[in-house]
Amino acid sequence: MTCTYLITGSASGIGAAIRRRLEAGGNRVIGVDLRDADIEADLGTEGGRKAMAEAAMRLMPRLDGVVAAAGISHPVPATLSINYFGAVATLESLRPLLAEAPRPRAVAICSTAALLPVHDAAVTACLAGDEAAAVAAIAEQPDLSYMSSKRALSLWLRRTAVSPAWAGAGILLNGIAPGVVETGMTAPLLRDPEMVKLIAQSNPMAVKGFAVPDEMAELAAYLLTFEGHYLLGQIIFNDGGTDALMRPDAF
Repeated sequence: MTCTYLITGSASGIGAAIRRRLEAGGNRVIGVDLRDADIEADLGTEGGRKAMAEAAMRLMPRLDGVVAAAGISHPVPATLSINYFGAVATLESLRPLLAEAPRPRAVAICSTAALLPVHDAAVTACLAGDEAAAVAAIAEQPDLSYMSSKRALSLWLRRTAVSPAWAGAGILLNGIAPGVVETGMTAPLLRDPEMVKLIAQSNPMAVKGFAVPDEMAELAAYLLTFEGHYLLGQIIFNDGGTDALMRPDAF
């Protein structure tokens, strides 16, 4: 059966790879991005999030799954606005549409960066839904923006997935935590030998070579299409072993 999915960050990287894989399977995909997308919207702003949701409601009579993949990694407060508040707004605003589907699924692209040091006050403000406070807090240490945004998103997902509004409505929400993936966002870093050495320290791997977007798309497609009703609230580390190496005693 043909399904309809919405993917944010669909114009490049992991989002684009997920779109290609789903469309190759005969599904309809609505892409959201700043440009080159079915819905062009800035998810770093409240107005952009609202415009995205309104456009989605107009375009889709039904929605089987959502992937919140839009994100940036810059050391600026806007990273919190896009990676956390944009992702949460996408998932929450489209939840009513998902609830009407026979087997609704949702996926958030998290990150192994959530395992690294974060700005605790910024994370707390994110989880409280206070964007102004989160942005003000992270401005003190903008270099922690990416890690903090992904820690907050991961915690939100774990807490939200089991709630009556999600699991109780049959919507299965899960996350993927990629390790280092070769995308346009990471390309400048991976061309710098010194940065590659630093990455090897922060993201140790048990296998050789970094991932490519299609490896994340393969897992995302599974989380959108599996038939069971028992898998939810999980953040699957697709990371070459980074999580196991950094936290060998965690399970």
